[in-house]
Amino acid sequence: MSIGDTLKVLSDPVRREILQLLKKERMTAGSIAEAVGMTPAALSYHLKLLKKAEFVLEYKDKNFIWYEINTTVFDEIIMWLQQFGGNGNEK
Repeated sequence: MSIGDTLKVLSDPVRREILQLLKKERMTAGSIAEAVGMTPAALSYHLKLLKKAEFVLEYKDKNFIWYEINTTVFDEIIMWLQQFGGNGNEK
């Protein structure tokens, strides 16, 4: 996925809220849907985009599917953004 597509995924406030929740703990889809106040069907769309952009990892454990944040994608974004920062010696 390109950096533009990745940043587009982050542009939605609902997806950013989901990431904030997952930053604290891994959660099931039902718990996430309840926390953000949306139907499981609507949440499914957002989780699909977050998984495609690799912001969220999915784990199956018995009868549950758990979601957790994938911090490596954020590391890659930070590294990409740092190329635009100066080293302090530039005018």
